Amino acid sequence: MTESVVDQLVAFSTTYGLKVIGAILLLILGRIAAGLARKIVKRMLDRTKTDPAIVSFAGSFTYVLILTFVVLAALAQFGIQTASFIAILGAAGFAVGFALQGSLANFAAGVLVLVLRPYKVGDYIDAAGVAGTVKEIRLFTTVLATPDNIKIMVPNGKIYGDIIKNISAYDTRRVNLTIGIGYGSSIQKAFEVLMMLIKGDTRILSDPAPQVAVSELADSSVNLMVHAWVRKEDYWPVRLELTRKIKEAFDANGIEIPFPQQVVHLISTESEN
Repeated sequence: MTESVVDQLVAFSTTYGLKVIGAILLLILGRIAAGLARKIVKRMLDRTKTDPAIVSFAGSFTYVLILTFVVLAALAQFGIQTASFIAILGAAGFAVGFALQGSLANFAAGVLVLVLRPYKVGDYIDAAGVAGTVKEIRLFTTVLATPDNIKIMVPNGKIYGDIIKNISAYDTRRVNLTIGIGYGSSIQKAFEVLMMLIKGDTRILSDPAPQVAVSELADSSVNLMVHAWVRKEDYWPVRLELTRKIKEAFDANGIEIPFPQQVVHLISTESEN
C-alpha cells in the first residue's frame, strides 16, 4: 500500500514537477517583465510631458496586459487549453464594454482631451452648453467653476463631441460693442467721443487698431460698432467701464441714445350717410 502511494507520488512528481517549477519561474519572470515594462512606458511618457493621469493609466494597463498573457502561458504548461479562457475573456470584455459604452466613450474622450489639450486647467471655456473655468481634467469628467462659483462636472464625451470655445486660448481679445444713437444726433460727433474714450484708456491696444463704424440703420437708431483689442485679463474690466463711460460722455455731449419707438399714423375717414 505504502509502496503504491510512493510510486504515485514519484510518477506525479516526474510528470508535473518540472511543469510546476517551469510555471512558477514563468510567473516570477513574467511579473518582473511586467514591472519593467510599466516603468519603461511611464518613463517614455514622462519624457514627452504627458499628463500624469495618462502616464499612470498606461503603466497600469501595460502591467495587467503582460501579466494576463503570463498567467495564460503558465496554465498552458499543464496542458490546459487557453483558447477557451481567451474566448471567455473576450466575451466578458464585450459584455462589459457594451454595458459601459457611455463610460468608455467618456474615458476615450478624456484621453483625447489630455493628449490633444484643447483646453487646460485655468482656461475659461464654453462647451456642452455650459461655461466656466476649468478646475480639473479627469479621465471621465471635466470639472468647471462657473463665474458665480458653482461646481459643474461635465462628461468628457459631451465636451469632446461638441464645439469647444476656449476663451482663454489667446493672449488678446476684442471688445465688441453696439451703441445706438438717435437719427437726429451727429454721427461725426459720436465718432469723436468714442475715439476719445478709446484713446484715453491705456489698456486698449493700438495694434490691432481700434475701429468705430456705422453698422446698421435700425428702426429706432443708427447703430455704431465699436471694436477694441485688449489683453484677455482686461476684457471684462474694459468692456464694463467703457460701456459706462460711453453713456456718460454721450449725455455730456448731447448725443441721444434712443428708446425703441414706433410711429403710428391715424387716418380719419368720414362715414357715409
